[in-house]
Amino acid sequence: METQESINYQRIAEAINYIRLNFKEQPNLDDVAEKVNLSPFHFQRMFTEWAGISPKKFLQYLSLDYAKGILKEKQATLFDAAFATGLSGTGRLHDLFINIEGMTPAEYKNGGTALSINYSFAESPFGNILVASTSKGICHLAFADDREKAFSQLQDQFPNAGYHQVVDQIQQNALFIFKKDWSKLSSVKLHLKGTPFQLKVWEALLRIPMGGLYSYGLVAQNILLPKASRAVGSAIGDNPVAFLIPCHRVIRSTGEFGQYHWGSNRKSAIIGWEAAQINAIAV
Repeated sequence: METQESINYQRIAEAINYIRLNFKEQPNLDDVAEKVNLSPFHFQRMFTEWAGISPKKFLQYLSLDYAKGILKEKQATLFDAAFATGLSGTGRLHDLFINIEGMTPAEYKNGGTALSINYSFAESPFGNILVASTSKGICHLAFADDREKAFSQLQDQFPNAGYHQVVDQIQQNALFIFKKDWSKLSSVKLHLKGTPFQLKVWEALLRIPMGGLYSYGLVAQNILLPKASRAVGSAIGDNPVAFLIPCHRVIRSTGEFGQYHWGSNRKSAIIGWEAAQINAIAV
C-alpha cells in the first residue's frame, strides 16, 4: 500500500518532468498544478518542500540553463536565446540572468566583457588572499600563496573583464570577517557565477553555522538530493569565494577533514580557529 509520502513524491516527480518537457512554453503555476491534480496553493507548498525551491524558480533555472547553452553558440543573438527558451523577449531574458546569474546575458556570453572587476591582495590569519568585487558584490576570494597564479585563476573565470587593482568598500566589508568583526556581515554581497546546482549548494553552505561541521551527505540532504553527495562534492570544490562561503566546514562522514581546494593543512587551521572563536564567545 502506497504511503501519502510516496504519492506526494510521485506527484512532484511528475511535475518536474512536465516542467522539463514543457519549459519552452513557460507554463504557469495553475498549468502545472492541474497536471498533478492539486490546487495551485497546495502544489506550490508541496513542490517547495520537496524540491527546495518554488516551481517558478525551478522553471527559471531550466530556462536560464537552456539560454546559456544557446548563447555559447557563436552566432546566437540574445533574441535567438530568448525565443528558443520561450521567453517573451530579451527583456525577460535579461531579468532572468540578473536575478539568478548575477550578470547580464551579454556579460555571460562575452566572458565578462564590460564587467569591471576591482581586486586586491590582503593578509588573513591563514595567509595572503586575493579578493575581487564587481559593483554587485564579491565575485572571487581565494588564498593566494602564489599571487600571479591566483590572479590568473581569477582571469580564467572572467577572461574578458576589465581589471583594476583597487580596494573598495565591498572588499573591506568582506574582510572584516578575518578581524573577528561580524557586525558588517549583513552588508556583504556576493556576485556569483555558477550553474543552478552550484548556486544551490553554495547557498546551503552559507547556512552552516560557524563552528559547525557537515558531511557531504548532510549537505546533499539539506538541498533535498540525498543521493547527490558526489555532485555536491564537485560543486563545493568549485566554490569561488573561500571562507565567506564556508566550504571548509564540510568534512567526510568518517570525521576526517578531507581535501580542501587551498590545502588540507589550511582547512584544519581554519576549523580550529573558528572553534576557538566560538569557545571565546561562550566564555
